[in-house]
Amino acid sequence: MKTLRGKLVAITGAASGMGRALALKCAALGSNLAISDVDEKGVRETAEKARGEGGKVDVQRLDVADKKAIYAWADHIARDLGGTDVIINNAGVSLSHSIESMKDEDFEWLFNINFWGVAHGCKAFLPQLKSKPEAHIVNTSSVFGIIAVPTQGAYNAAKFAVRGYTEALRQELRSTKVRVTCVHPGGIKTEIAKRGRHYEDAAGRPTDTAKAAANFEKMARTTAESAADAIVDAILKERVRLLIGTDAYLIDAMARLFPADYDRVVARVSRFASR
Repeated sequence: MKTLRGKLVAITGAASGMGRALALKCAALGSNLAISDVDEKGVRETAEKARGEGGKVDVQRLDVADKKAIYAWADHIARDLGGTDVIINNAGVSLSHSIESMKDEDFEWLFNINFWGVAHGCKAFLPQLKSKPEAHIVNTSSVFGIIAVPTQGAYNAAKFAVRGYTEALRQELRSTKVRVTCVHPGGIKTEIAKRGRHYEDAAGRPTDTAKAAANFEKMARTTAESAADAIVDAILKERVRLLIGTDAYLIDAMARLFPADYDRVVARVSRFASR
């Protein structure tokens, strides 16, 4: 995609963090926006900031765990806004709990947002994307879609699933004008930990949201704005895979070099982060 100027970019999870930064970045480049989030107040604040850049902004409250709501949002964009050129499936939540102790409802809550929100987001928008002269899908996986970490079994499952789904989709759309990018961020300074559900830390000790957020803050090194810059650059350059942050590159290298033994390094880092 040569430019985002005049394109309609749809973004989920746009109330804060990477979603908000992406909205502001795209608006600054001349895009029109269709943004959504379950946090209605937050997404409207994003809209006001984006309108300050001069673009048109459509706002919807959307729970991406609700399949019907995603399809209704896509129908609204096709019918009332002329269809989207770019869909960024960004919405996500976090959960820290051992697989043995994890409640099914917590697992389903995370998976419905982090995986099904992405899958339904792709399916709902594909018809309008394929009707465009050029279009792009961005799906947010994680470095936890590259390696697994204790107490992140549900998150790992969803992010590995996003990775596999996105890579298959990219191959299926190769003969079309729709390009697909899978994003693997490392630690990004967002509120994902503050808004998650946390019961155990990586060392298996009881924790809560405040402690989990504090530990995450220690580990996160990349700003949401830097992440947004990288994602927009990947769209414009049609990159199929994007690592964000020095930590993401190190983790990717570790997984390639020590696919059967990286857990020893993970254990040491987990103990340090949980102090």
